[in-house]
Amino acid sequence: MGTPSLSPWAVLVLTLALGGLWAPCVVSRQPNFIVILADDVGWGDLGANWAETKETPHLDQLAAEGTRFVDFHSAASTCSPSRASLLTGRLGLRNGVTHNFAIASLGGLPLNETTLAEVLREAGYTTGAIGKWHLGHHGRHHPNSRGFDFYFGIPYSHDMGCTDSPGYNLPPCPPCPRHGTAARVARKDCYTEVALPLMENGTIIQQPVELGSLARRYVEEAARFIQRASDSGRPFFLYLALAHMHVPLSPPLPPTPGRGIYGASLGEMDELVGRIKELADSLGKGSTLLWFTGDNGPWAQKCELAGRLGPFVGAWQRQRGGSSAKQTTWEGGHRVPALVYWPGRVPARRTSHALLSVLDIFPTLVALAGAALPPNRGFDGLDVSPVLFGWSDVGHKVLLHPNSGAAGKVGEIEALRLAQYKAFYTTGGAMACDGSTGPAERHQPPLIFNLDRDLQEQEPLDVASREYQAVLPAISRAYAQALQDIAADNVSVADYSQDPAAIPCCNVQHVGCRCHGAQGALGSSWDPHVEKRTSRLCL
Repeated sequence: MGTPSLSPWAVLVLTLALGGLWAPCVVSRQPNFIVILADDVGWGDLGANWAETKETPHLDQLAAEGTRFVDFHSAASTCSPSRASLLTGRLGLRNGVTHNFAIASLGGLPLNETTLAEVLREAGYTTGAIGKWHLGHHGRHHPNSRGFDFYFGIPYSHDMGCTDSPGYNLPPCPPCPRHGTAARVARKDCYTEVALPLMENGTIIQQPVELGSLARRYVEEAARFIQRASDSGRPFFLYLALAHMHVPLSPPLPPTPGRGIYGASLGEMDELVGRIKELADSLGKGSTLLWFTGDNGPWAQKCELAGRLGPFVGAWQRQRGGSSAKQTTWEGGHRVPALVYWPGRVPARRTSHALLSVLDIFPTLVALAGAALPPNRGFDGLDVSPVLFGWSDVGHKVLLHPNSGAAGKVGEIEALRLAQYKAFYTTGGAMACDGSTGPAERHQPPLIFNLDRDLQEQEPLDVASREYQAVLPAISRAYAQALQDIAADNVSVADYSQDPAAIPCCNVQHVGCRCHGAQGALGSSWDPHVEKRTSRLCL
């Protein structure tokens, strides 16, 4: 007869109790989880990372009271693939999401993929998603069908629809058309004819969204969700996907001199995170793990409305044209800020240099909840709880970076990390502020940078050098093994087909799908797959 196994959470509690580490705070229940995902945030946008940044006192305090991870990476350098990887622990070549979904997308994250919310709900958690989704909104791809008990937010990026107060963007976009106005010619990079929807579960409650109040509403809904979960006595998982720092930016007040639009918006995001931390602490310190990170690096073509890269400037690429940030496989595209706060569990005032990824959130939270990973599939993420607790500073031996739009076929793996070495089989630059792009270049043998000496990715190793010749065989083996592992896995294929009927619209009779009513007080259930419709239509 076998020995009964203990869940990872039970082992953690037992270890802490017997070892005397943080013993006064040991609890027997499953922890709550809050994952905050910022959008287009730069590694240098946190003062804790970059001394020039002054707008993030709450995030800096979060770093001081928790652990800061300085070698942490998104799983892709664009929106949908990065989010799909966070919620599945799998790269886009496995989960099928290799590029962004559109407002008319029929598909989304493939339905045979299991989300973090589904695993945690099965383990007894109340689950909520607030903010940007961008993993499909039509039919069964909606968050409520992907494991989330509650959803409040915008089903895709908040620049993918017009609003009455468009905020700051480059180039600027016009407001939504009003009733009776003639349809205008579409403007490049602007959605001029369909208003941006705000949804609560399956109901559009406001169209167009009032962007200036969005941060406040997200905090209010987070507070309500946390209170409901607390009242129920069940642990909760809250996935809070912010609109900040993606354009359009809508800071609450005119920026003070020297701060700028971006700085004012960064300060608003910082205050939002500080409020969420207060909500977590109100439940009792030690009961909730809070994980803050970003989906990819700054969108450089937005010029002064883009974030700070810190030292990760991709100098080799910039010398050849284009941006080395969002949509690229340069460090500025995928190295993102990351903080974990869990009083009594995660050490305070610690900086970790472990090589970690957004991919690790799924297996780590699943382990801490005492749940099991879904079977019959490979995972790219690791359970990094020993790193969170300060017991280890070892993360990934190899980390893969998929193409995300700047060069090469989207989703394909043509850059990877092995220890301090970064290898590129394809390079390219996204659109920069000056409008330039960097042409795609194939490299065989690969370009290899030593990031311990060259964070700026300025000077690749000389292929004739002893260092290059010593590391190339290990990189080649790691690359071949990774591709073989993915090819042999149970992989999914996303449906990227589109149909105008899939566009969220609360009133197809009104220009721009505009809802009339007191700030969206009236709503419309919108789902072409649902036969029974609500009678609360926006008229």
